[in-house]
Amino acid sequence: MKSVCFYFQVHQPYRVKRYRIFDVGNDAEYFNDRGESNLNNRKIIEKVARKSYIPTTQLLLELLRRHPEMRISFSFSGVALEQLERHAPEVIELFKQIIDTGRAEVLGETYYHTLAFFYSPAEFESQVTKHRDIIRRLFGARPRVFRNTELSYRNDLGEWADRAGYTGVIAEGWDPILGWRSPNYVYKPKGAANARLLLKNYRLSDDVAFRFSSRDWSEWPLTSEKFAAWIGSAEGDTVNLFMDYETFGEHQWEETGIFNFLEKLPEELAKNPGLDFKTPSEVIATYEPRDEVDMPHIVTWADTDRDLTAWTGNPMQKAAIENIYALENDVHLANDAKLLEDWRKLQTSDHFYYMCTKWFADGDVHAYFSPYESPYDAYIAYMNALSDLRLRVGKRR
Repeated sequence: MKSVCFYFQVHQPYRVKRYRIFDVGNDAEYFNDRGESNLNNRKIIEKVARKSYIPTTQLLLELLRRHPEMRISFSFSGVALEQLERHAPEVIELFKQIIDTGRAEVLGETYYHTLAFFYSPAEFESQVTKHRDIIRRLFGARPRVFRNTELSYRNDLGEWADRAGYTGVIAEGWDPILGWRSPNYVYKPKGAANARLLLKNYRLSDDVAFRFSSRDWSEWPLTSEKFAAWIGSAEGDTVNLFMDYETFGEHQWEETGIFNFLEKLPEELAKNPGLDFKTPSEVIATYEPRDEVDMPHIVTWADTDRDLTAWTGNPMQKAAIENIYALENDVHLANDAKLLEDWRKLQTSDHFYYMCTKWFADGDVHAYFSPYESPYDAYIAYMNALSDLRLRVGKRR
């Protein structure tokens, strides 16, 4: 028997408005754009809810009813859940219905969708705890498997997850790390005694998430029958299909046929008696690890490099991320809840992603996801907001 493990990431950041140098010292609100641009966070969350979250979750609920054997898993950033509670509460109710079926697992992560693990262990722990609290409050669940922001992983994250009591961590199944090995097995993280490592099958996952509507792709159009056949012929114990939830309806529009594809996929998979569905925890409980995986350097699921260069690859990004974490001690000494909250929202990895200046295919992806006209506009708005935050911190000390 071979398992199919679906994992969907739900995240929306608080985008920084076009914060000008003249606003520094005069405007302490960084995320409250009310115009018609893509910096209006309410507008974006309502649009994504309408195009993606609501139809996809309604479809998954129906599929779970039709196919009792089906299993799925999610992780939700805390900042996405906050915005959904405020602007699209019907989405939260749909997610609750999904989780109440008992066939959907919720994974742990950082509340603010940050890279804090690599910059501040104490801040990372605080954000994980806050995330655990909102998952308990909204869904009555306690995450047993962990995913770090952008699937960023290094050996010490596996060691941390093991100490923290998680049964597993998910990461990218990147060829240079795996060598001859397949991502379709459970692995033991180097340095961890009990936790396990589940690796994304990036080829099959990205066939749906990125290539589904590409007419230049040799396999276009991708049908559920074809995709189920690929999964059935894959070697290994588990095929881990990890992707952004916005794949359905937002990144791949309804007109591409993505919802029809998703609707028919469980039926096509069920035709193969050698396949079943499992959540990450069920995969870990079922299959023994085949080997130990050593990731001494950071691996992510972004760009062709699969490292942190999507967020820290140029001087603007490095300056921004180093400056925000440099404020940590002063922010805590200020003892101001609003300051702390704004500082944490400014840690969200998307801000640095928008500053990326890569070219070719990676650059196209960054440009698609960015609400700014250029990486330089993203940097200017962010650094101006950071300057104001620094002024506010100074006044509180």
